[in-house]
Amino acid sequence: MTVDETARVPVVIVGAGPVGVTAALLLARRGVRSVVLERHQDVYPLPRAVATDDEVCRILQAAGVGEEFAAISRPAKGLRLLDARHRVMAEFRRTEHGHHGYPQTSMFDQPELERVLRDALARRPECELRGGVEVTGVGPESTGPVRVTYRDEDGGEHELWADAVLGCDGANSLTREAIGGAWEDLRFEERWKVIDVDTTGPVRSWEGVDQICDAARPATFMRVSENRYRWEFRLGEGQETARELIAPWLPASYDGDFEVIRETEYTFRARVADRWRSGRVFLLGDAAHLTPPFVGQGLCSGLRDAYNLTWKLARVLQQGADERLLDTYESERKPHARHVVRLAVAMGWAMTGGQDGAAALRRRALAAACRIPGLTELAGRDLSPPLTAGPLVWRGVRRRLAGTHCPQPWVSVDGRRTRLDQLLGDSFTMLTATEPGPSLTALAHSLGIRALSVADLGDDGTLAAWLRGGRADSVLLRPDRLVMDVVPSGSHDFTSTTAWASLLHTTRSPAPSEQTAPKSLLRSTTR
Repeated sequence: MTVDETARVPVVIVGAGPVGVTAALLLARRGVRSVVLERHQDVYPLPRAVATDDEVCRILQAAGVGEEFAAISRPAKGLRLLDARHRVMAEFRRTEHGHHGYPQTSMFDQPELERVLRDALARRPECELRGGVEVTGVGPESTGPVRVTYRDEDGGEHELWADAVLGCDGANSLTREAIGGAWEDLRFEERWKVIDVDTTGPVRSWEGVDQICDAARPATFMRVSENRYRWEFRLGEGQETARELIAPWLPASYDGDFEVIRETEYTFRARVADRWRSGRVFLLGDAAHLTPPFVGQGLCSGLRDAYNLTWKLARVLQQGADERLLDTYESERKPHARHVVRLAVAMGWAMTGGQDGAAALRRRALAAACRIPGLTELAGRDLSPPLTAGPLVWRGVRRRLAGTHCPQPWVSVDGRRTRLDQLLGDSFTMLTATEPGPSLTALAHSLGIRALSVADLGDDGTLAAWLRGGRADSVLLRPDRLVMDVVPSGSHDFTSTTAWASLLHTTRSPAPSEQTAPKSLLRSTTR
């Protein structure tokens, strides 16, 4: 066994897929070093995930690759439900400028995203990627550093010790096994064929996602990029070829270029791990939850995991914050992930009709529901629900904004137009529509929280309207842009300071953030 020269590292990340690399980038931007261990040397070349939402685009922005992702993605119009004859039953439109400042739905090629992330990782001195290695052990569980062993391509055995380990190693996670985690089955399992095609042919497409609601042959179709298309078909008794399955989308006489990039079978499952943490070992992404693809939230959920955990972990490792802060990762993300998985299951059964005797009845009920005025608009809203109440989210009658995301408008900084998050940086921020009183000023000073007046931002009133609609004079934003607490209109203080303040107190000064707001826009927290 070789003990590496840099055997003690702050964080070891098992798995260099999009979730693992994004976690490393988010940690790096807070000054936390990590070693990423990956079985493969290069990016997996075939497409898998193809859609994401505007919240996840915002996470990629926080990881430093927002512009690069925008360059390789394209907006999609939304989702249509079609009957067996491809007649439109309902249409759920998505806008090109969502709550988070990006298109509500974007299509992309996963290998391209992974290359963007890997390139960004290579530019970060805080990150080291070790490819071609097999992790053989994590643990055992302890209150101190975590031991990670791995084997390289030459058969050499190596050992690392980490202050924290992030298991981003997929559905067959060794990390999940190491912490004694087991799957909670949410009772959905179907075999589907996935076909990716490259063609310049006149494929019939509306530039969004089509879901064929046909119990005999449910299918999903979308255009991914200029000439790349994705079809998914639930497997039946027939053994049709890819060309036969895709025929309804092409002219009958078409005989031009038609390259099948990938044709494979998947078992879509709905599962959530019963535990996501043991000591300083955490599960993220597919290691923690498996989501059927019907609402396009599989990869999205994993990137939300990374965003939720990394700021908390950095605050504990670098600033000496209370260890209880890490408990909120599972308590916040697990109910949220379970909700999204159940939503995907419900959408899957509703759209495909399932395989039981009630399939026709469900399809008729769906068709009737889609004719209810306003329902399709309501269903087309963001799929990510507010976080449930907890130590870092205090919800109630007068706290309607708590647990929701702050919008991200474009703002004007010293005559320069930028996105809000670029201004806020990686820290806590108090957004206020009124002058902070003495108690708020003292609280902000004690916790190192900056106070920012929305009146000074030049954002066309978006943030002021958002506060007004939530009946709040001020909000406290976490580093992941979720509202932790509010000052209700006409009040002078946050509603639950005593509950969360102890979790945020630190014993060391914070590391400098890469993104710092211009001082001219920040109200002093000491006056």
